Amino acid sequence: MSTTAPRYRAVDAAPHRRSASAMTVYGSLVYLLFLATLLYSIGWVEGLVVPRTIDSGHEASTAVAIVIDLALLSVFAVQHSVMARPAFKRRWTRVIPPPMERSTYVLCATAALALVMWQWRPLTGIVWEVDATPARIAIYTLSLAGWALALIATLAIDHLDLFGLRQVFRYRAGKSPSPIDFRTPTLYRMVRHPLYLGFLIAFWAAPTMTDGRLLFAAVVTGYVLVAVRFEEHDLVTAFGDRYRQYRRQVPMLVPHPRRRS
Repeated sequence: MSTTAPRYRAVDAAPHRRSASAMTVYGSLVYLLFLATLLYSIGWVEGLVVPRTIDSGHEASTAVAIVIDLALLSVFAVQHSVMARPAFKRRWTRVIPPPMERSTYVLCATAALALVMWQWRPLTGIVWEVDATPARIAIYTLSLAGWALALIATLAIDHLDLFGLRQVFRYRAGKSPSPIDFRTPTLYRMVRHPLYLGFLIAFWAAPTMTDGRLLFAAVVTGYVLVAVRFEEHDLVTAFGDRYRQYRRQVPMLVPHPRRRS
């Protein structure tokens, strides 16, 4: 596999400048929309600040609520999995300009998440509840730490590239796409997928676990375990023995003492 990325065509003509500027605006607006939706989703899951949460909103019978919620989570999972596959990207970039591919993925992911929060049907039965104030605060803190871990995990690699900004900025500057690089910063030497680990901590650390949040956490956990397999298959294809060795030495989600090769 070639590690040299193809160069975007650098043209000084006015149409090129206008299209590059439009892509930059598009990528920036998508990123801002994603950030707003992500912040709302933290409040939605944690039951903090926002007007509608995972335990409030449109009501339905238990059976109907489960069917609707599972359908919503399925849309979210399919969008994330299908659009992330290299084969889909190759076909998709015949329709849209390659610099916009990642931003469009982020836009679709944001829309899928917004749909889940908008149409979610609450299931308010209590699975467990921690009443003691210090313990509740500690669990809330752990959950928020999970969100923080997920954010830090994106910053540890390439946050701008992950959310499509670097691609449109480089295109506007007439530069080639960022080459594929395999790095293992500190977090990624502890577990291979700290981003997923952060989300799982955030979803499961609940001082009040309702049936709805349990359903959400369980389905997302199942999705993560499946998605990791597809993602790592793509990484092995891209990096070969380098990633195989990394996979042997570093655990997937649960930290433990590093194995020696």
